[in-house]
Amino acid sequence: MLDYAALAALAAVVREGSFERAARALHVTPSAVSQRVRGLEERMGCALVVRGQPCVATDAGRRLCQHVDRVRLLEHELQGMLPASSAEPAARVTLPVAVNADSLATWFAPTVAAFAAEAPVLRDIAVDDQDFTSEWLRRGQVLAAVTGSAQPAPGCNSRPLGAMRYLAVASPGFIRRHFAAGVGAASLAQAPSLVFNAKDDLQTRWSRRHCHRAVALPHHTVPSSEAFVTAALAGMGWGLQPLSLVQRHLAEGALVELVPDTPLDVPLYWQHARAASALLEELGRAVLAGARAALRPARR
Repeated sequence: MLDYAALAALAAVVREGSFERAARALHVTPSAVSQRVRGLEERMGCALVVRGQPCVATDAGRRLCQHVDRVRLLEHELQGMLPASSAEPAARVTLPVAVNADSLATWFAPTVAAFAAEAPVLRDIAVDDQDFTSEWLRRGQVLAAVTGSAQPAPGCNSRPLGAMRYLAVASPGFIRRHFAAGVGAASLAQAPSLVFNAKDDLQTRWSRRHCHRAVALPHHTVPSSEAFVTAALAGMGWGLQPLSLVQRHLAEGALVELVPDTPLDVPLYWQHARAASALLEELGRAVLAGARAALRPARR
């Protein structure tokens, strides 16, 4: 028989990244969390957490974390079916998901906000690059993710959402200063670009496609979708921007494409744990509908 207090401690350590933060989330002492996790490891006969900064689940720990998240969702649904609880407001359950920052800043936030306004859920949204959000699923930290990977994580399903269109843009003044002689490998190697973080390779991918070879790009790091647009408007650098965030600025002439008609379309997928709950299925339907309205159809 599984000890669900210990499973809750394990899930909190993995989600929060440390025993101390897990203790604060559970309103107990770090010693209590450590004892629960250690006792669970002894009963399971294997390590469940790799202690570090942050703490991460082992393969066995990941499976247990996914199990406890699913149990919470199923318990929530069961409570709603019981006569004794039908007159009481439904308790809210946490749905952990991972999403890339540009989706969150454009179509995903209004989609999940509308869903959460109607469903008895609390959103727990983790942000990472679209090529890495599936790792959150593999580590058992979330139950679903918007990801750039079509290959489903173990125990998950994957469905195409569509493609987010990006344009390489900069301010007119920036283009006059750095690309007066044209956009090529030599000018791109000198002009400052913008990147979201060390995982952001969109500028590198676009420049490689345009120049037919790799180009070492100088860059500023701007870890915010909104600030990314602001930096481009101010002439700080050039970068790949979601079309939906810069369409108005392009129409007004405040931003200009470096090379006209050279978009980069990034396919996105919705991955979610299999057979988790009807609530997660409802969220999936809402996400798919929001994506259809906002994204371009993905090429087959």
